[in-house]
Amino acid sequence: MLSIRSSDVLAGFKYYHYTPSLPAAALFVVLFALATGLHAYQMFRTRTWFMIAFCIGGLLELIGYIGRAMSAAQQPGAWTLGPFVLQSTLLLVAPALFAASIYMELGRIVQMVDGDAHLFIRRKWTTKIFVCGDVLSFLMQGSGGGLMSGKSADSIKTGQNIVVGGLWVQIIFFGMFVATATFFHLRLRKAPTDRSPVTPWRKHMFALYLTSGLILVRSAVRVVEYLQGFTGYLLEHEVFLYVFDAMLMLSVMLIMNWIHPSEVRACIRGGKSVTGLRLAAVSV
Repeated sequence: MLSIRSSDVLAGFKYYHYTPSLPAAALFVVLFALATGLHAYQMFRTRTWFMIAFCIGGLLELIGYIGRAMSAAQQPGAWTLGPFVLQSTLLLVAPALFAASIYMELGRIVQMVDGDAHLFIRRKWTTKIFVCGDVLSFLMQGSGGGLMSGKSADSIKTGQNIVVGGLWVQIIFFGMFVATATFFHLRLRKAPTDRSPVTPWRKHMFALYLTSGLILVRSAVRVVEYLQGFTGYLLEHEVFLYVFDAMLMLSVMLIMNWIHPSEVRACIRGGKSVTGLRLAAVSV
């Protein structure tokens, strides 16, 4: 856990240790707007409602980079609190919303292949446990980010500790999730169900592994960033935000655009699904 003396908390504090790049922020505003808009379209056309959290996460990423673009448009050294808090808080918590939909998709993959017997925890509890952990992580990161916008050293110190704690909660639950998914995957491959050969479960498990790994890497980098403090190497160089946050989270969105969970929902209930970028009807 982060441990910082109150007298040292504000040492070296600045909104930014560099001049934020307006072109970079504007580029990711456009990219997240396109990815989020496509996700919203896919969700509504296919009625894949468990992707609501994912779409909200994309919206938070979009607003966060709008806030960053607003800061970049201001005079260097004359940055204001509003855009800074907007971008720092929303970019921090958005991946927790991606995680919520990823957790829910695993339960639906299990249902799609009739694979409940291959889980070591009952399916309904698997989803509830991971989503509850994700909600806890989201609340901790959001409240910690809010406290860090305060002006007192004690408030900032407490906020940092809560954010790091929330990130660790996210990492621990994601690690447990990957272990659960892997256990299910191996058992299903060893003992296929009647439905597993005729459903695209492997493709969607691959998407879950890949997106989970990207979010885990991003969260680990964020932990290091907060542990280093305001004068840390990661916070002093803008490139790390775009390489280990913006690009990774955009990749998560694009992977789920392409391997869209609507196909899983359609295999269970029938209806429309998205395969790649192609809309199709599936009958059960």
